[in-house]
Amino acid sequence: MLYSLYEFQHIAMTPFRMMSETARELLTHPLIPMTYTHLGRSVVAGLEVFDSATRYRSKPEWELTHTKINGREVPLKLVRAGGNAFCDLIHFKRVGAKRSDPKILLVAPMSGHHATLLRGTVEALVPDHEVYVTDWVDARFVPSEAGPFGIEDYLDTLIDFMKRLAPDLNVMAVCQPAPLVLAAVSLLAQGDDPAQPKAMILMGGPVDTRAAPTAVTRFAESRPMSWFERSLIAEVPTYYPGGGRAVYPGFLQLGGFLSMNPSRHFESHVKMFRHLIQGDGDSVESHRRFYDEYLAVMDVPARYYLETVDHVFKRHSLPDGKMTWRGETVDPGAIAKTALMTVEGELDDISAPGQTIAAHAMCSGLDQSKHENFLQPGVGHYGIFNGRRWREKIKPAIGAFVREHG
Repeated sequence: MLYSLYEFQHIAMTPFRMMSETARELLTHPLIPMTYTHLGRSVVAGLEVFDSATRYRSKPEWELTHTKINGREVPLKLVRAGGNAFCDLIHFKRVGAKRSDPKILLVAPMSGHHATLLRGTVEALVPDHEVYVTDWVDARFVPSEAGPFGIEDYLDTLIDFMKRLAPDLNVMAVCQPAPLVLAAVSLLAQGDDPAQPKAMILMGGPVDTRAAPTAVTRFAESRPMSWFERSLIAEVPTYYPGGGRAVYPGFLQLGGFLSMNPSRHFESHVKMFRHLIQGDGDSVESHRRFYDEYLAVMDVPARYYLETVDHVFKRHSLPDGKMTWRGETVDPGAIAKTALMTVEGELDDISAPGQTIAAHAMCSGLDQSKHENFLQPGVGHYGIFNGRRWREKIKPAIGAFVREHG
């Protein structure tokens, strides 16, 4: 019912968006005198902001067609290198590049946003690495016959990808998948599997949320699992391929994202309004690009979401040595061949400093020379993997670590 009500509300807004678009076209026509007045620009700006705030965003494109290697422009080709119903393994193949660079499996969060949120991460990595990305599928489009998808299935997927890309692989997790990437590498180490990565980079992830509580962790801890099941889980409507599948809907996740910093998002749209009136096209385009990505959300399989809340935020199963996979206890202490680097942002209010670095103590069997932590001053959660400091400070440090140990 919840999902259907949301869909109805979105459809009900369609006539208003159509009227808004018609009014914008009319008020920007060069033969209409009001086009050249402050009032006319103000009305058009208001309609633009309305459209930005209410428009449905589909999955964004990667928009990465070329990279530069040694000053030479090299085409990029996106190739599906494996996967299953819930995830595509995407290779950003550098066409014609005659280099033997380290392989990196970039594990994107399976959360409200699409993997394309890591566009800037990939763009910075691809000149010096063979980059593969986990491109998670919106659960509403996964046919119900594919079955449920939980943490054990997630680990199956990661292990399959690591074995597929071995040998000489490095794995990098951004945010939410950090504890599960650590778990997958632990399982490979426990079996002394030849597919063990050379290096593992965990970036701003909730490895042990007790180390540095945030609003996110307190929210998860303050409510029983029954509340999450009752309040946040819905069934996909039957007119989608995944009709009947239980999911944590993207629109609910988006509400959570926005509620964390409502004043910032409100002020951002106010600034967009002002830039439109002033004719500042560059600032407006920057705003549009950010929100086209930020407001494009996907549904997450209910089992995976609920098990993540339970194991990562409530029971702390991995750091407490109680996480299991197919009946086998996961032991990070077994890792001895995979070098570990953790990356944290000083101002991260989602996975605060301390949560990710906790992985080092858990990897007790790893020689001290294979441990490294990088704390970037002056950046929040998003700045760890996107933006100027990511490109100029964090990415070079990761590249050096990978080349030393990979």
